[in-house]
Amino acid sequence: MAIQTVGVIGCGLMGSGITQVTAQGGFAVVVVEASDELLQRGLGRLRTTLDGLVEKGRLEAAARDAALARITGTTRLEDLKGCDLVVEAMTENQALKNETFAKLDRICPPPAILASNTSSCNVTAMAAATRRPGQVLGLHFFNPVPLMKLVEVVRTILTDDGAARTATEWVRAVGKVPVQAKDSTAFIVNRLLVPYLLDAIRVYEGGLATLEDIDQAMKLGCGYPMGPFTLLDLVGLDTTMYVAEVMFDEFREPRYAPPPLLKRMVMAGHLGRKSGRGFYTYDR
Repeated sequence: MAIQTVGVIGCGLMGSGITQVTAQGGFAVVVVEASDELLQRGLGRLRTTLDGLVEKGRLEAAARDAALARITGTTRLEDLKGCDLVVEAMTENQALKNETFAKLDRICPPPAILASNTSSCNVTAMAAATRRPGQVLGLHFFNPVPLMKLVEVVRTILTDDGAARTATEWVRAVGKVPVQAKDSTAFIVNRLLVPYLLDAIRVYEGGLATLEDIDQAMKLGCGYPMGPFTLLDLVGLDTTMYVAEVMFDEFREPRYAPPPLLKRMVMAGHLGRKSGRGFYTYDR
């Protein structure tokens, strides 16, 4: 099946980024948000990003205009009825995702592929909520979507080879690098990354070293582009704690349990860059 029109559910940071790279890849995009206010905010963020690329000389103005012309915004899920692929990028709520996939199954044409950008929810449960489980999979993009090259293509035990192949080809068509993963909580990257971040918090919590020295050690000692606490603040402490809790619920391994300090920082509203304060303090 040739993908021509793509639906994106959610126009937050991830959804607007997926919409952007899809439109820049030459595909028509229909992006859905819960309200017009959220939709306009997301589309405004997208336009600002594209304008910035033009100002920096990294994108022609004509290419920006062409990408924007391929995007249609709506608050109606029913407007996805003509899409060949739908990528869901809503909040990490399993029940809401299952319900949405059941609705998409009724709305979208029979050949359409339904995908989730989830980083931690159960894709198999979403597939089971539909009458087309073979055409449901995960497409896990990374933040910020326009810059990060990786997409995890997540297959459930129900996913058809043809659907996975078509989705993988589409990922390449929008300029990303696909890797294949099975539907197991946290997939590849977060399964390895989250325990590392949690261990960094435990090291700091135990008084071994300062935040700055731990970050510097991992940058210079391991060649990482940023230290664990800078990354935690960028990802969001609440997001990290949520993923850790999901992983702990699934596997019951102590290394996946959120450390006490992380829980208390989230309770205090110290969520990282988005709140102005996390392990470090930021100007807002």
